[in-house]
Amino acid sequence: MQWLAKLIYFKVLGWKVVGNTNLSAHSIKKAVIIAAPHTSWIDFPISVLLRSVLQVKVHFVGKKELFIFPFGYFFKALGGAPINRSSSENKVDAIVKLFNEKEEFRMALSPEGTRKKVTQWRTGFYYIAKKANVPIIMFTFDFENKQNKISEPFYPTDDMKADFEFMHQFFDGVKGKVPEYS
Repeated sequence: MQWLAKLIYFKVLGWKVVGNTNLSAHSIKKAVIIAAPHTSWIDFPISVLLRSVLQVKVHFVGKKELFIFPFGYFFKALGGAPINRSSSENKVDAIVKLFNEKEEFRMALSPEGTRKKVTQWRTGFYYIAKKANVPIIMFTFDFENKQNKISEPFYPTDDMKADFEFMHQFFDGVKGKVPEYS
């Protein structure tokens, strides 16, 4: 399937990938991958194609209701992991538990938490990375330049403000599919 993903990603869509393209070579078996700007449903298929191109296993979390028959098989095959959003368990702790239970778990999510324009990112991904002691890898959806830029792994420090400034700089000037939401 990799040849088909490459054909669609590079030739049909005309995209390119820059930066840290050797996620597997770095032996990064666990990481929080933040993808931004997330402005369109098209971001998900671009991500699925790219992970096939790079041959790296990437997961996502979703409410457990998404994982019921018959869709559960599809979402799990795509790397989905269900979490119980209605329980009293803290969501950060529930996801950290997934990291601790699995030998390999790279979780992708949008720091915005929505496809609409936001003035600030949510912080859950940051606390997940800190509690699970895993790096954050940044990933762009740059529709203006038709490229996905991937950062080197970054371990959050105890200076949240400086860490967020560093991460925001990585995404500075990147335009999503819907530029006004970027």
